[in-house]
Amino acid sequence: MKRAGIITSIDRLGLTLFIAVTLHAVAILGITFALDKPQKSPPTDRTLEIMVVQNPKKREQQKPVEKADFLAQSSQEGGGNQEEKVRPTTEATPPTPPRKQESVQATVQSSPPTPKPVAKQPRKVLTKQQPDSKKVETVPEKQPTQPKKVVTAAQLLASSSKEIARLTAELDRKTHAYAKRPRRKTLSARTQEYKYANYLDAWRRKVERVGNLNYPDEAKRRKLYGNLVMHVSLRPDGSVKAINIRKSSGHKLLDDAAMRIVKLSAPFAPFPSEIRKETDIIDIIRTWQFRSNDQLFSK
Repeated sequence: MKRAGIITSIDRLGLTLFIAVTLHAVAILGITFALDKPQKSPPTDRTLEIMVVQNPKKREQQKPVEKADFLAQSSQEGGGNQEEKVRPTTEATPPTPPRKQESVQATVQSSPPTPKPVAKQPRKVLTKQQPDSKKVETVPEKQPTQPKKVVTAAQLLASSSKEIARLTAELDRKTHAYAKRPRRKTLSARTQEYKYANYLDAWRRKVERVGNLNYPDEAKRRKLYGNLVMHVSLRPDGSVKAINIRKSSGHKLLDDAAMRIVKLSAPFAPFPSEIRKETDIIDIIRTWQFRSNDQLFSK
């Protein structure tokens, strides 16, 4: 036998089914259904029967009609093409509802027109486009710093040796080039060495003798006089290597005459053996004088 007061699973199931049935019944009974009411037909417009008298008669002419077809305000004669008696009628047209657009237009037309605001025209302003004065400064990119090279003592010694060898070779080249150059000796009026002084005096006496014998006749006629400085280079065999006018006399005729006299005097005496040992070219720089007595002197 079961104890009283203990709720079993069957009791729980029964209670659950009772609650579910109760909720469904409440939901179903709570829903009401209503039939749509028939829409009332719009009320028909009331019509008014109007009899239009087509051929009214004057009261004097009106006679009582014994048998009238219809009643009217005044007597009139009947007419028409139908044999049966038909009341003249006119079908009444149902009034049409006013359109929305027409009503809106009517309201707009009824209201007084409002003046339109006049838009102000913007003033035209001439602007001058100025060049952009802003300059964009570009920041130079930072170059990656290269690691410093470590120079060893051996490298320094090697570079020093190369530099010394280069300088030695350059010095030897200049020495050989200088050795190949001709040995020159410059003679002037101040030369005091005996061997050179004798050669220079012999050269002077020959030039003056040839010059006085070939003194330019035009210079005599035009009475041209003046002094010039001339440089003459001689080779060991006494031939002329070069002639140069260092300072002009101011007369081209006298300058050309002095150069012509040197060419006429060549060749000169060869260098003595004691001069050949130490000199390859002798440079003679002398002052030539064309005097007023038509004589040539060199000093």
